Amino acid sequence: MTTAIALALALATTSLNDPPAAGGVAAVTPYPAGYFAASQPITALDMVKLLPGFSFDPGAQARGLASSGGNVLIDGARPAAKDDSLDQVLQRIPVSSILRIDLIHGGAPGIDMQGRTIIANIIRRKDVVGTLTVTASGTHGLDARRSGGVLIDGERRFGDVRVEMSLEAGKHLDDSTGYGTWTRYGANGRQEFTATESNLAAEDYYKATAALDAPLWGGKLSLNASGLLDPYNQRTIDTLPPPSGSEIDHPKFETDSLEFGLRYEHPIDGHISSETYLLQRLGRVLNPDYFQSTPATAALTGDDLSDVFNLVEHTRESILRETLTWQLTKSITLKGGLEGDDNLLTSITSFLQSGVPVALPAANVTVSELRGEGFLSATWQARPNLTVEAGFREEASRITSSGDVISARDLVYPKPRLLVTWTPDKFDQVRVRVEREIGQLDFNQFVAQTAGINTGTVLVGNPNLSPSRDWAFEADWDRHFWRDAVLTLSYQRQQYNQLVDRIGVNSPSGEYDSPGDIGAATVNTETASLNLPTDKLGIHHGLVTGTVTIRQSSVIDPTTGAARPVTGLHSADWEAHFSQGLPGLKASWGIDVFGPFVQTSYRFDEVDQVKGNAYLVLYGEYKPRPDLTVNVQFLNLLSRRVEQSRQYFLGPRNNSGVAFTDIHSDSVGPLFKVKIIKSFS
Repeated sequence: MTTAIALALALATTSLNDPPAAGGVAAVTPYPAGYFAASQPITALDMVKLLPGFSFDPGAQARGLASSGGNVLIDGARPAAKDDSLDQVLQRIPVSSILRIDLIHGGAPGIDMQGRTIIANIIRRKDVVGTLTVTASGTHGLDARRSGGVLIDGERRFGDVRVEMSLEAGKHLDDSTGYGTWTRYGANGRQEFTATESNLAAEDYYKATAALDAPLWGGKLSLNASGLLDPYNQRTIDTLPPPSGSEIDHPKFETDSLEFGLRYEHPIDGHISSETYLLQRLGRVLNPDYFQSTPATAALTGDDLSDVFNLVEHTRESILRETLTWQLTKSITLKGGLEGDDNLLTSITSFLQSGVPVALPAANVTVSELRGEGFLSATWQARPNLTVEAGFREEASRITSSGDVISARDLVYPKPRLLVTWTPDKFDQVRVRVEREIGQLDFNQFVAQTAGINTGTVLVGNPNLSPSRDWAFEADWDRHFWRDAVLTLSYQRQQYNQLVDRIGVNSPSGEYDSPGDIGAATVNTETASLNLPTDKLGIHHGLVTGTVTIRQSSVIDPTTGAARPVTGLHSADWEAHFSQGLPGLKASWGIDVFGPFVQTSYRFDEVDQVKGNAYLVLYGEYKPRPDLTVNVQFLNLLSRRVEQSRQYFLGPRNNSGVAFTDIHSDSVGPLFKVKIIKSFS
């Protein structure tokens, strides 16, 4: 993959470049629906992934609206929803409803970039009366596991009023689980035993959504509602050589939610407009985990005969956000506003170890947060090829906890941001961003969790956490060549003065792993992305895309005092894709390859690591009629193996030796999936 990027860089910097298809790199580059036709896309998500020089980001799961938006807008605005993820929304918009997609670099009048350097804006047609799409899918694994689902979604226009609804029910296999082995190595590195392992998991999924767009009082009103039931079940059975027997771990994780959202856009005069967001979300999490071992197995492994962990959470989130946009001059746009959030989490946790109750720190806690944020930004089109966006946000919150931990804290953080976009010629664009970033506290880190009680690891909560804080410096360079080919090179440095990672916490019942503030850290990220149409290589209607990301990080381990990488970061990731439209055959096909990964987590008494091999997908699509599509996918053709290792110490890693190392190695094998999509006008 690195060789391919180097070759693309050589091609991109030659003097034989054709001008970009749009005549140069502009602040707003429109791509009409016909641009994508040869690739046979079905949904808006398919089209977005074909945009030159654009990498889709669905956004982060975070409280509030300011930090959770993805990098795609629909008719100039983000969906008035959070539970309905951006990729799910785009998958429900058929190609027939799309007029064009605008690619926005650096900023444009009336567009809230939210600190991003590039945004895609989907413009829908107004002459489509209605559509109804039924999608049925089924997946069959070589290990005889099966799953499937049905999605029904549609939209209907009544003049200027648009109504959308969807219903989805299905079962999704977790292809990171499968059949394999569990091997334990002693402190001296010698193998102590090997067990056969069956580690299977699947997610049931039931969701209903509804949305309404309508003119109101000279503005535009958008309403949405959704309900979700999302139970996840996993069962791990390890069978040891006779006469030891077996042990079973059965964790469940169910996330249920209800959400109601409102967005109202209204022009105040010819230069000023307002936008109001309201959102109410209610959630519930059920996380029971049952573990059972036979006496002979427990004698060999040192595990308990039985463990029962149970967590019940209830959450509530209420958001109000008001934004004013003022087109001060043709070249200057001002934007300002306020956002207020009211959040609540209540958790009840219990843990039985061999039938004996164990008191966990922060087991039963109620956490509430009142948070407000004021923001002001200015976008200045200084020159036709130079855009400057400067912004300032001030966040203030009060977090209180009751129950096992009683505390109250007031937090105030300023968040300045500067973004400069420079287009020196028709081939190149450079974007530079400097921003003060404040991480959002994860309420799940405030309460006790389980990391799989078969490992003996219970994660306790820490309601006294402070958020991670860093300065981010980012530079991106786009090089356009061969009309629609784009090479993007990016560098980002995050300089943390406070990072949330993992620490050890003492309690009367023992020492446990907990999230904690561990001080300064640095993360350097280098990314190269390529979008290369293959027509000039003699492969018509083909497209090669790929991304390589290299990360280097450093932080002082709170247990050992030595430098180590930041917990959970991949040192390297890469992926490559090839797709080709075959218009004469009414078909398309493609290959997706995702590279191997290594993820390491550091706890006070253990080092955990997850390794995954490469993942390969081969697919084909046939459209015998414009309203009918048959999609066939061969998933996991390389039978990716996922290896989870756990190096467990006798105590804290700074003064204890290794007790043992466990390695769980599982593979799910190839999967065959068929999806049939039928549209009705």
